[in-house]
Amino acid sequence: MISLIIVIISLFLDGILSNFLPYLYTNLSIFTPLLTLISIFMIYPFFKKKERTYFIIIFIIGIIYDLLYTNLLFFNGVIFVSIGLLIKYIYKTYEITPLRLILYLVILITSYETLTSIILLIYNVVPVTFHKVFYKIINSLLLNIIYGELIYLIIKIIPNKYKKISIN
Repeated sequence: MISLIIVIISLFLDGILSNFLPYLYTNLSIFTPLLTLISIFMIYPFFKKKERTYFIIIFIIGIIYDLLYTNLLFFNGVIFVSIGLLIKYIYKTYEITPLRLILYLVILITSYETLTSIILLIYNVVPVTFHKVFYKIINSLLLNIIYGELIYLIIKIIPNKYKKISIN
């Protein structure tokens, strides 16, 4: 239940922040939100024994994200599932600590922006250059790392009895 609350809050915060923060190439602020992406990384431990449910949920989250923010149906659904495979690998292979979390979030944001740019470049939706992708990655790190650390601390503070998922 907590995992769904985290995702819903992240979806709303993405919308609110993207309305108030500049998002164009030359207008990018250091607070470019990718909070939904961060939340799907943070909720993986809730689904360790129900990975199929996790991948279904992040696919649905991706579709909702597309409907609300990008108007490219199934685009983020597929990308979120691809990123979900990377998340699964990170959680299965490495231990998550507050300091390592920063590195993992950088990897996650870089992977998301790179995948998005490659797909946009292949289908020639918008002109993409390496400089624009690098600029977007660098300018989205600060807010997203702070948000990831806050969510990490909140999840650690919450008692275990509230961390149970009720999705069958």
